[in-house]
Amino acid sequence: MFNWKSTYDAFHDSFPGSRHTPVIGITGNFGDKGCELAEGYFESVIRAGATPVILPPTTDRDALVTMLDSIDGLLLSGGADLNPLYLNEEPIPALGSINPRRDLFELLLIRLAFDRQIPILGICRGIQLLAAALDGSIWQDLATGSAKDGSSAFTSPLLKHSQSLDRSVASHTVSIVEGSLLHSIMRTTTLAVNSFHHQAVREPGPHLRISACSSDGIIEAVESTEYKSILGVQWHPECFCLAGDETMMPLFRWLHEEAANYRNARHIHNRVLTLDSHCDTPMFFNQNIHFDQRDPRILVDLHKMTEGGLDASIMVAYIPQGPRTPEGNAAATAYADSQLTRVKEMGVSLARTPADLYRLKAAGQHAIMVGIENGYAIGQDLSLLRHFKEEHGIVYMTLCHNGNNDICGSARPREGEALEGISAFGTEVIAEMNRLGIMVDLSHASERSFYDALDISQTPIVCSHSSARALCDHPRNLTDDQLRALAARGGVVQVTFYNGFLRTDGEATILDAVAHLNHMIQVAGIEHVGIGTDFDGDGGVPGLASASELINFTRRLLRERYSETDLRLIWGGNFLRVMEETQKSEKRKMK
Repeated sequence: MFNWKSTYDAFHDSFPGSRHTPVIGITGNFGDKGCELAEGYFESVIRAGATPVILPPTTDRDALVTMLDSIDGLLLSGGADLNPLYLNEEPIPALGSINPRRDLFELLLIRLAFDRQIPILGICRGIQLLAAALDGSIWQDLATGSAKDGSSAFTSPLLKHSQSLDRSVASHTVSIVEGSLLHSIMRTTTLAVNSFHHQAVREPGPHLRISACSSDGIIEAVESTEYKSILGVQWHPECFCLAGDETMMPLFRWLHEEAANYRNARHIHNRVLTLDSHCDTPMFFNQNIHFDQRDPRILVDLHKMTEGGLDASIMVAYIPQGPRTPEGNAAATAYADSQLTRVKEMGVSLARTPADLYRLKAAGQHAIMVGIENGYAIGQDLSLLRHFKEEHGIVYMTLCHNGNNDICGSARPREGEALEGISAFGTEVIAEMNRLGIMVDLSHASERSFYDALDISQTPIVCSHSSARALCDHPRNLTDDQLRALAARGGVVQVTFYNGFLRTDGEATILDAVAHLNHMIQVAGIEHVGIGTDFDGDGGVPGLASASELINFTRRLLRERYSETDLRLIWGGNFLRVMEETQKSEKRKMK
């Protein structure tokens, strides 16, 4: 007789208690018999080393959020045709059976998972849903195309894309784009696949690129254009795996590895305070922005902060350099006041000290600090520093912006202006900032101003959003000598995600941002770097396009073998050390 208790004991003894595998959510098929899932999907996930869970179709908001909070990766399984009404199309005669309940669930799920940067693998119907959810399109039927006159949209004869062979047998080949993510996973440019579909991706859309096609031109695989963990294949790799054929297991191992990396990054963000030292979001607050919602007009809001794992941001009142006249100065002061007042009116928790940030983090709340970008806001009135500190709680002031002001020379002086350093008034400003516990920010300052400020300031200085000039020769970036000098005085430089400060040619990406941080660490040391995105001030590159994508930076750094201790420093520990030292200086001077 079979003794089930011996099986239980064997399972029980195999659980060490500390073992954690990533959880892969698999969308279940839904029909007359309820929610179902073919064995190949979950068996392939298990064999890859992950834990599968089936996701039943629902559009209940709380249930969807709970699902997303519970998984580390998403596998989109095959199934019925997609309802064309969801793509603003009318059905053609060749359209097969549809499942609108499942369609709506998966379209919502994909978009929400995409916003949260959850790794996704789409299979057959899954690749089509990926395209549909991410602003692409699909063919309702390959044999007829979707041409309005009913004619075929394809110039070459179609292959048979719905095979009669056993599901574990390949029926045609696909050509994989060399250098693509899929190529790095499968390590070949030609792959024999099975085929069971009559719909297919027509246009992948802006978020996806083609990574494989069949000989008749049908799109057989897509992947992210933004260096995200997103991959879709038109064939059924799980059928090979279930039959004992290891050919397709690399796809599931990839999903497992990406999900494990995502899980690790999320856990680190739960434990580590994450701070973005510079964004310009207040510039948009006069447009009836909804900061407590996911507002497409801004790159930083509470929803995007949650999605990207960002605890706190320093929002600045950006003041464009205007005429250095009493009228110009007064207008700049009034504008700074109005922007900082709008921040107070957002209804989000405001912090003035590092202790405030850690307290709010422990309470599960996001936090905002404020600063001023361009000392033009104080004109020639030293007393305004106290006003902005006491009334608004500024933690730093960038001494200048583009164009010289009465404090210092800019890295980008206006036409006819000389390359200047810190003025006599600027010396007084720095001394007063030291006395009041306001950090001195030298982003945008000239190289001469930078070294002058290092000599004048009694507290370490910061560069809240600057990158490395050795990798991008722009006067706004810091030379290696500047990086070393800054580190020698205990200061911090925050890598920024503005395209023009990451590359001098072409479009920068998350890879360039990582390269700049690596270089800055190599030169200045891990204790002297951080992150200042410049979001809503033209900052943002593919892979790091908004606050919702900041978890991607952590994921990349984990691949670079940075430890949690390193990430704690990079994600705000270094910057807050300088802030705390500066604010302690204020307390000493006030005694």
